[in-house]
Amino acid sequence: MHNQITKLILFQSYLKEPIWDPERISRGTRKMLKWLSYIILFVSLLTVKSLGDEKQLSLKDAIQIALENNHDIRAFKNSLYAQNDEIGIARSALLPKISLEEGLIRTDNPTSVFSIKLNQERFSQSDFQISSLNNPSPINNFQTSLSFEQPVFEMKANLGLKTAKNEFLAKNEEFIRKKEEITFKVIQTYVTVQTAKEYVRVAEKAIEEAKEHLRIANSRYKSGLGLYSDTLRASTAVTEEEQRLVSATKDLNVSKRALGLLLGMSESIDTTAEFPEIPVRDISYYMDKSSSRKDIESMKLGYENAKNNVRVAESGYLPTVGIGGSYQLDDHNAPFGAEGNNWNIMAFLRWNLFDGTRREYEMAKAKYEAAQMEEGLSGLKKAVSFTVYESYLGVEESRKNIELAEAALKTAEEGRRLVELRYKGSLSPLVDLLDAQVNLDRSRANLVARKNEYEIAVARLNFESGTILQDLGIEE
Repeated sequence: MHNQITKLILFQSYLKEPIWDPERISRGTRKMLKWLSYIILFVSLLTVKSLGDEKQLSLKDAIQIALENNHDIRAFKNSLYAQNDEIGIARSALLPKISLEEGLIRTDNPTSVFSIKLNQERFSQSDFQISSLNNPSPINNFQTSLSFEQPVFEMKANLGLKTAKNEFLAKNEEFIRKKEEITFKVIQTYVTVQTAKEYVRVAEKAIEEAKEHLRIANSRYKSGLGLYSDTLRASTAVTEEEQRLVSATKDLNVSKRALGLLLGMSESIDTTAEFPEIPVRDISYYMDKSSSRKDIESMKLGYENAKNNVRVAESGYLPTVGIGGSYQLDDHNAPFGAEGNNWNIMAFLRWNLFDGTRREYEMAKAKYEAAQMEEGLSGLKKAVSFTVYESYLGVEESRKNIELAEAALKTAEEGRRLVELRYKGSLSPLVDLLDAQVNLDRSRANLVARKNEYEIAVARLNFESGTILQDLGIEE
C-alpha cells in the first residue's frame, strides 16, 4: 500500500502543461469552469474544516500505536503464541501418558469366562465341573482400568522438542522483523502526510501569486497598456492553481486516512510539525548490523532445524525404552465395581527393525532440505548486503538532489521576479510570466518531493540494515 501512497503525493500536475489553451475555448466556457472550480474549492475547504479535530501524533507515538494495534502485527502475534504452544505439544511426548478406561463384555467363551471369574474373585469349586468348564453360562464383566506409560529413552521425541524450541525462536525473530516492516511503512506514510501538507501550502502560495498576476493584467488592461487576452490567460492560470489545490487537499486527506489505517484505526490521523532526524552513519556500520538482521537470524535457526531433522531421521534406527503399569477393577454387576482388583508393572523396549526403507528416504530427504536451507541462507545474506549498499547510495543521491532542487528553486524565484518586472515594464508578454510561474511552481514541488525522498531513503537504509527500531529509540 505504501507504494501507492508515495506515488499519490508526487503531485504530478505541477510537472505538466496547462490542461487547456485559453485561446481555444469560449468566454462563457471559461466562466463556467471558473465557477465550477470555486465550488469544488469551497467544498474541499469545508472538508478540511470538518477534519480540523483530527488527532495529531508524533512519529514515535504513531509507531508505538501501530506496533500495538496494527492488524498485521496482532495477527502475527497470535501466530507466535500458536508456535509457542508447539513446544508444549512436543514436550508432551516425553511425559507420562495416563488413561482411564471402562469396558463391558458379555461372553460364554469358556476360557474368557474362566479368567473373568478369576479376575472378579468369584471363582468357586463348582466352576471346576466339566460341564461348567465346557459350556459355561454367559457372564458379564465391567472392567475398569487405570494405566500409565512413561518413555525413558526416546531420541526422536527429544529432538522434536529441540526443533519446536528453535521454530519458536525463529518465529519470534520474524515477528520482530514484521515490527520493523510496519515501522518503516508508518514512517513512509507519516512523511507522505507531511509532504501532502507542503503541497497544499505550495498550491495556496501559487494561487496567491496567480491572483497577483491577474491583478496586474487587469490593471494594465484598464490603463490601456495591456491586452484583454492577457487577463483571460491570467484568469485561466488562477483556475488551474485552484484545481491543483483541490487535488492537493484530496491527497492530504487520503494520506491521513492511510496513516490511521496503518495504526489500526478507522479515522484519519494528522502529523505534528516535528520529525526526528535519524543519523546517517558510515556504510560499514550498516553492513555489520545487517549480518544479524532478524530475518537472517530466523533463517539461521531454520537451518539448524534442517540439520536437526537429519538426526531425527537417524533416530528412527534407535529403540524406544519405557515403563508402564495398570490397576484393574472387575465386577459383574455395575460399572466401576470392585469385586476383584489387580495391578501390574512392566518395562518395555520397542525396536523397529524394518519399516520398508522409510527411514532411509526420510534421512535422504532431510539432508537435501538442509542443503536447500544452507543455500537459501547464503543467498539471503548476499541479497541483504546488496540492498544495504543500494539504500546507502540512495541516501547519498537524495541528499545531493535536495541541494540541486534548492539551487533550482532559487533560480526559478529570481527568474520569475525578473520576468514580472519586465512584464510590468511592457518588455515581456504575459505568457513569459506564466511560464516563469509554472517553472517556479514546479521547482517548489520538486524540492518538497526531494526532501520526502531523502527522509524515506534514510528510513529505508535503517530498515534494510535492521536498525530502524534502535535508531528511533524504540526498545524491543
